[in-house]
Amino acid sequence: MNYKLLGNTGLKVSELCLGTMTFGGKGFWTAIGTLDQQAVDALVRTSVDAGINFMDTANVYSEGLSEEMTGKSIRNLGLKREDLVIATKVRGKMSDTPNGTGLSRKHILHEIDASLHRLQMDYIDLYQIHGFDALTPMEEIVDTLDGLVKSGKVRYIGCSNLAAWQIMKAVGYSSFNRLSKFVSLQAYYTIAGRDLEREIVPLLKDQHLGLLVWSPLAGGLLSGKYKRNAASAQDARRTNFDFPPVNKDRAFDIIDVLEPMAKEKEASVAQLALSWLLHQPFVSSVIIGANKPEQLADNLKAIEVKFSEAELRQLDEVSKLPAEYPGWMIERQGGDRK
Repeated sequence: MNYKLLGNTGLKVSELCLGTMTFGGKGFWTAIGTLDQQAVDALVRTSVDAGINFMDTANVYSEGLSEEMTGKSIRNLGLKREDLVIATKVRGKMSDTPNGTGLSRKHILHEIDASLHRLQMDYIDLYQIHGFDALTPMEEIVDTLDGLVKSGKVRYIGCSNLAAWQIMKAVGYSSFNRLSKFVSLQAYYTIAGRDLEREIVPLLKDQHLGLLVWSPLAGGLLSGKYKRNAASAQDARRTNFDFPPVNKDRAFDIIDVLEPMAKEKEASVAQLALSWLLHQPFVSSVIIGANKPEQLADNLKAIEVKFSEAELRQLDEVSKLPAEYPGWMIERQGGDRK
């Protein structure tokens, strides 16, 4: 396992991160996973034994049950808290009350204590806003998060699912007022969905933010279970929960290239799709989740897959985004100033 610095910090995180969305299964989240505590403990044990030191959860996952099970697993296995990097999130609806959702100071301050209680921890390493809140000023959000860092309840702050202008507004406000900055973005990124490269990846590079990738297999589409014009396995995730949105024609064009490569390397399509992400220098960590031990074992082998320059060019060609303004004009005009 390799370890990378998280953005412009001295914090090292494993290049693969264990996602906990499949833990518990409550309410809406039963469509994603329903693992019990024994199964969770097994996944956490396997991950830590493979060198993973980074785990990502959220208060909304299974209505708080995922956080509870994550914390319990760490205690059940006798893992040292100081050896782990624990990330969670705030934003989603946690009650039907008027202030039971969003990123107001009131909601964040309530939810940080609730998350710490469920995790049975004194602090969270990376506390992330889970999305944009159009009703709460960014200044209020950043001020509140900075207070959590100063209080010791949080070590670093990050964001998820934001547009480039929203990230830059927050980072600019933090810089001007010398407050804690977002150190990372958690976002959807995959070889079958490279939209992030238009505006956000240039921002991440310029501002030295780390990238944590969620749904690296495009909601299971790159798992190897799906074939063009063929019925998928009944237990395949996209059969019950077709998310995130993907241009399936382009995705299957990519799979058509990945399959012979995987066969040649004696690897799985999923391993190659994950390894492609690990070959992108701006990616800090790729979040992997599983419903079955064999899925996790397969994904962990992605760190062993290597690509030649020719293979990377081939994958880039079949998966690259169509040219879009102003990107093509910036590239055309900027060639003499590199």
